[in-house]
Amino acid sequence: MTQDLARIRAFVQVFDAGGFSSAARQHGRSKALLSKYVTDLEDYLGVRLMNRTTRKLSLTEAGEAYYREASGLLQQLDDLDATITEQTAEPRGLLRVSAPRNFGESTLAPAIFEYLQKFPKVQLDLRLEDRYVDLVDEGIDVALRISTLADSSLIARKIADMHVVIGAAPALLKRAGTPQHPEDLRHLPCIIDVNLQGQSNWRFTEEGKTISVPVNGPLRVNSPLAALTAAVMGLGFVVLPSYLAEPAVQRGELVPVLPGFLPTGQTLQAVYPHRRHLAGKVRALIDHLVEWFATHPIH
Repeated sequence: MTQDLARIRAFVQVFDAGGFSSAARQHGRSKALLSKYVTDLEDYLGVRLMNRTTRKLSLTEAGEAYYREASGLLQQLDDLDATITEQTAEPRGLLRVSAPRNFGESTLAPAIFEYLQKFPKVQLDLRLEDRYVDLVDEGIDVALRISTLADSSLIARKIADMHVVIGAAPALLKRAGTPQHPEDLRHLPCIIDVNLQGQSNWRFTEEGKTISVPVNGPLRVNSPLAALTAAVMGLGFVVLPSYLAEPAVQRGELVPVLPGFLPTGQTLQAVYPHRRHLAGKVRALIDHLVEWFATHPIH
């Protein structure tokens, strides 16, 4: 089996390098050995894979088909070897992580910094910003998102349950009244955070079913912290993650409403690009966050 892999790898290396001499220089093998491996492979398969001339090397039709499959299989084997090595070795290297700004600053920071203490050979590039981040285009290894997974090209693992609060300042409730049903919000001022899934269509749960209520109001903003400030000042009703709303609720600045209709299913997710094998440093971070939030629930 080892000899078979050596022949296949030699064939792929020779074609990738554009010739036997180039492949020999790149991989530290003799030209004669590479030639023997490729010839042995052709003899074993009973078909010519390469057309060889003094000036040019090209693949036969059979060689093209074999190269496509062989190069893919070798890449999978190399990826698997790297993954096993990373899993058994201490995580190291640059790790790029994206997360919402307010959540990152208030709740995620201690958890992710403890990960750095556990694995000091990792260099962390933590990007806190309230916008949609394209993981592939921007080279992000993993993103922490509070949502449901929408992009099928990504993989997500649940880290923790999340809860939301719908509330308003006491002065606004006194002036406009307390809504008894989500539909009442159609006629009440609401603060719209454009980062929120659905934006001006707020989702609620009634008798196990999801309902959507279109809302409007005096303010659209792309920051949940700014939305909280506006709500405390009485500008409108607001939907906020519980970790951000709870301190204001405890101070009496924000009063929760519609507790029986709160939407469910929101989770904190670790999202990463669709790869066959997950890098050890990413897997270690995700495992660490799952353990952290199991003992530090998000309220």
